[in-house]
Amino acid sequence: MNYWLFKTEPDVFSIDTLASSPGKTAPWEGVRGYGARNYLRDEIKKKDLILFYHSSCKPPHVAGLAEVVKEGYPDHFAFDKKHKYYDPKSDPQKPTWFMVDVKFKEKFSRAISLEELRSHGQLDGMVLLQPGGRLSIQPVSEKHFQYICKLAGAKSFPG
Repeated sequence: MNYWLFKTEPDVFSIDTLASSPGKTAPWEGVRGYGARNYLRDEIKKKDLILFYHSSCKPPHVAGLAEVVKEGYPDHFAFDKKHKYYDPKSDPQKPTWFMVDVKFKEKFSRAISLEELRSHGQLDGMVLLQPGGRLSIQPVSEKHFQYICKLAGAKSFPG
């Protein structure tokens, strides 16, 4: 099992949106960066766990947990001319963009802000806290994942 941090803007897709989705499951679509795309296409696997991170808000924070329930597959919105994620260069025969399906696990009883994350030396080396750590999907070490879940008082994390 691997551990990830998925960034999203809460006014676009929040942890509450995921929790209220049918079956508490939704596709993680619209990723248009190659580094994050590569993770979606090549490395993220079913049952991997996700720190659900709200960015572009005050304060940015880890909001909860989700789980990958379907591995990478072509982001079909890239082929839909009427969709906001349409990409005219993407070819259905050789797709450029990929997505995974994620399922809600837990909303933390308290958000863990970026500022708070930075204050914990135990999280040194975490991609999110590195200069240039801007990818919308980032790997997280098991040690860092467990530490953040402990900080948040996570109920659903088995570690």
